[in-house]
Formats: sequence, C-alpha cells, structure tokens
Amino acid sequence: MAAVILYGTETGTSELVADAIADVLAADHDPSIYDMAEYAAEDLNTDDFLVVVCSTYGEGELPSSALPFADELDEEKPDLAGLRFSVFGLGDTVYDDTFNRGGEVMAEKLTALGAIEVGEHYRHDASSAEKPAKAAQAWAERLKPVIAGA
Repeated sequence: MAAVILYGTETGTSELVADAIADVLAADHDPSIYDMAEYAAEDLNTDDFLVVVCSTYGEGELPSSALPFADELDEEKPDLAGLRFSVFGLGDTVYDDTFNRGGEVMAEKLTALGAIEVGEHYRHDASSAEKPAKAAQAWAERLKPVIAGA
C-alpha cells in the first residue's frame, strides 16, 4: 500500500519530519510527500495510507500551510470512508492547553469525514531533548506493520 505524507508547517520542521518518515517507509510503501498547501482534498484516495504531519501554531491553531487543505475539507466535505491515516503532531508543552492541537485538529477533521485513525497518534514536544526527525523515524518503524495491515 502506498503512503501519502501530507505536512502542515510554519517553520519547516514538519517538512523535515515528513522527509524522515518517507525515508523509513520508502522500501515498502512508495511514499509521496506534499505540503498541505499544495494538495487537493479531492486527491485523497482510500487505496493509499495517509500520514499527516502537522505542527501547532500560536495558541493551538493550524500552521499556515495546513489552512488551505483544512478549509477545503470543511467546504467540500469529501466522503473519506475507508481512508486509513495516522498523525505525527508537533507542539510544545509550554502551551499547556493547546499542546499539539494542530495534529489533533487535522485528525478531528478527517475522522468527521469518515476516515479512520489507526496506529499511534504521536505528539512530539519541542521542549524535550528528543529531536523531531529522530522521533519520527522511530515512529515510522512502528507504523510500518500498521500500514501493511491497513
């Protein structure tokens, strides 16, 4: 099963994480990577496994590059029944109540349209010593059997 990796970013970290995930999935799942700003909701395909990499901006908002895709989901309301996805979120526990809210918002939007979140919803903390790309590689290794079973 092919993996489509969509990232939403403000500073570029989500793109680096998406690249790290793609490197891990490359051998088995032919990943393609897209900035959410350049991906149309109508291109979502239930034959693919969707990986969402999304940072959190400001007080729990989506980053600017995720907004066009999120708005299109809200406006077009595509039927995503049968679409399987997993989320790697990025945030900072300094923002207690809104920590990692960007990834959660994307998961909520997708599930409201019928998609099914599977595997671990990862929540990276920028205040930790853990490097996001390194965490993403370990997460992607755990995701491989989930994708294979999807």
